[in-house]
Amino acid sequence: MKASLTSPRALVIALASAGVIGAVGAGAYTSARAVGAPATAAAVAAPAAMVTLPDFSTITSRDGPAVVNISVTGTEKAPDDDTMAQLQGIDPDDPMFQFFRHFQGQMGPRGQQQQRAVPVRSQGSGFIVDPSGIIMTNAHVVKDAKEVTVKLTDRREYRAKVLGADAKTDIAVLKIDAKNLPVLALGNTKDLKVGEWVLAIGSPFGFENTVTAGVVSAKGRSLPDDSYVPFIQTDVAVNPGNSGGPLLNARGEVVGINSQIYSRSGGYQGVSFAIPIDVAVQVKDQIVATGKATHARLGVAVQEVNQAFADSFKLDKPEGALVSNIEKGGPGDHAGLKAGDVIRKVDGQAIVSSGDLPAVIGQQAPGKKVTLEVWRQGERQELQARLGDASDKPAQVAKADNAAGQGKLGLALRPLQPQEQRAASVDGGLLIEDVAGPSAMAGVQAGDVLLAINGTPAKSLEQVRQAVAKADKSVALLIQRGEDKIFVPVRLG
Repeated sequence: MKASLTSPRALVIALASAGVIGAVGAGAYTSARAVGAPATAAAVAAPAAMVTLPDFSTITSRDGPAVVNISVTGTEKAPDDDTMAQLQGIDPDDPMFQFFRHFQGQMGPRGQQQQRAVPVRSQGSGFIVDPSGIIMTNAHVVKDAKEVTVKLTDRREYRAKVLGADAKTDIAVLKIDAKNLPVLALGNTKDLKVGEWVLAIGSPFGFENTVTAGVVSAKGRSLPDDSYVPFIQTDVAVNPGNSGGPLLNARGEVVGINSQIYSRSGGYQGVSFAIPIDVAVQVKDQIVATGKATHARLGVAVQEVNQAFADSFKLDKPEGALVSNIEKGGPGDHAGLKAGDVIRKVDGQAIVSSGDLPAVIGQQAPGKKVTLEVWRQGERQELQARLGDASDKPAQVAKADNAAGQGKLGLALRPLQPQEQRAASVDGGLLIEDVAGPSAMAGVQAGDVLLAINGTPAKSLEQVRQAVAKADKSVALLIQRGEDKIFVPVRLG
């Protein structure tokens, strides 16, 4: 009788025969067809090579004891009983309950502050990097902690001291009074490849020593709230409680620290992010030595370079960080940076997206001198910058509406009056009185001040007309809106 494909064994055999999974047997299958030889039915049916998976059980048994559970006791501001009464009827598991609880805790129903300190408990993960009791975890795991308890896999518990925490990279270092502890080997993020198998060990939802696996989805991801970290993106299941736990490669080496997830439900939805171990170790070493970590800054606001900007500035491809604003007297100002410059390299390291710049700069030491390769007025230039301290004033990343329209520019402009220039703190510029067509589609608003077009200061209506006449596909408008300066790409059609 023919075996049914609903049988697990028959299904595995069928999948292996089809090449969907690796066959289990004496050896790997290889194609019998030589290069240039015609394909045969047998050659097509046989998989090119056996698919092998890492031995996750060996990694877990060997390295799992160096992963710890972290319990934190602290306090947070919470609304009073009257405010909580207004939340009755909302499911406490509903994400909106916590939103309204937090919001009304800050501002009561009549606008007055109604907060009181209440004890809170949370859990996270960590891992031992030194047999004397040095543990790495996330800064948000131990934030506002009054008491931190570390629990080992053999059920021993220790009170931990927080040696230091760095919010900019979300790294914290703990110390427990113990000796001869198991440790994890540290890998190298630079050798990590997209598509490579990785493993996470942690305590999701308090379930200690939970193991999940997946692959590296991408490297160098920039997140809006964590611009100092070029995150590793994976599809490893990471949930609340996994924070601070290790991300291991197939050799059992730590390549990252699980930190965040992208989710609309509050739980894992297929996208998780880890801090590269190279960044984490650099911060850890500073904290162990001095109790804190320092980061450098350039003192500029930057934007993403899209295709419209690339066309406007005559770039061969949309890469780099577009400088939209410069802090007066800051490191970028002293280096000679100008609004409209596109920073493409820092000490030879390529800047592909705008988020790469603060990540690269932030990992440098304050006071270090770096070489910036910038694109200015269609030419490559090099500038020398001595970096400042990020603790003084962090760099900003400006955001702009990247929409673009077609047709003519669609701006009604007039020169600024002297009193308007003083009020806007600008030297020159044109007031945008009305917006239509492509400029309106791109997000330009009436009341904005046009400062430059394609990097050339906008001092007269004739200059704008000439710039538009010379432009090919698009123009880049530097506008000031309130206190913000941003570039807006406008497609000309």
